Amino acid sequence: MVKIGNIILPEFPLLLAPMEDVSDPPFRRLCKAHGADLMYSEFISSEGLIRDAIKSRMKLDIFDYERPVGIQIFGGDEEAMAMSSKIVSAVNPDLIDINFGCPVKKVVCKGAGAGVLKDVDLMIRLTQAVINSTHLPVTVKTRLGWDDNSINIDEVAERLQDIGVAALSIHARTRAQMYKGHSDWSHIARVKNNPRITMPIFGNGDIDSPEKALHYKNEYGIDGIMIGRAAIGYPWIFDEIKHYFKTGEHLPKPTVVDRVEAVRNHLTWAMEWKGERLGIVETRPHYTNYFKGIHSFKTHKQKLVTLDRPEELFAALNEIEEVYAGYEVV
Repeated sequence: MVKIGNIILPEFPLLLAPMEDVSDPPFRRLCKAHGADLMYSEFISSEGLIRDAIKSRMKLDIFDYERPVGIQIFGGDEEAMAMSSKIVSAVNPDLIDINFGCPVKKVVCKGAGAGVLKDVDLMIRLTQAVINSTHLPVTVKTRLGWDDNSINIDEVAERLQDIGVAALSIHARTRAQMYKGHSDWSHIARVKNNPRITMPIFGNGDIDSPEKALHYKNEYGIDGIMIGRAAIGYPWIFDEIKHYFKTGEHLPKPTVVDRVEAVRNHLTWAMEWKGERLGIVETRPHYTNYFKGIHSFKTHKQKLVTLDRPEELFAALNEIEEVYAGYEVV
């Protein structure tokens, strides 16, 4: 078993990565139903929380059926991180995660996310401020370093553990790589094999198949895997990996009926959570991923992204089921 504070996870847990505009409650609910063991909110600006920004506050919504679940925050100011930690603690997630890995320019320019990789002392102060302001376990997600010439994940891991961080998720790229090029998990393996490191180490980056998940599990010896982009529009990946680990065999690919059911649930839950109009609009970007690989789908997609009444959308989904009955998705 893997422990994060008082949270007990299965042996070799599968984590859903925090992803902006993706990892909201409807999507998390689908991933939970399909085998995700631990999930995180979208990342939340510490400054936004303190300003009482509506979008930031909405990201604090968590539900008992998705536990264990963590709320992820980011920022570059110690006082703001401490105050936001107290706000987050009040909604009682299972843990608080700090984002030191987001490579997006608007975040980095504020001295937050992966920008903190340039100043490990600041990273430690920010983390300590959060730890001192909450009773919850605190975890961190970060990258290997700023660029290939400044990979500092070994120092980062030791220093974070020394101040009480309960687990570390490492995206096996530098900030300079963004999401391009190959991830290099050998650095994660080196951290995991450091005899000083006792906290769980989770690997992240490029896991998109059961075979790759098993290979990385065996090759790099990490405690679990965090899956991000591969789960977008494909929450089944968690079940597929777990089944492959147990049996060495693949689950059947989700049918069009399975995909329509997932979309129907996603849309329904989004409308329940955000309200009808916003739920419809914010579900639209997901359709392409749910129906990826389906031949001659353009007309159906056009309907899904332009219809704006629930009954019309559900009718369009029923039509997709009928048209593609028996169709095998490649």
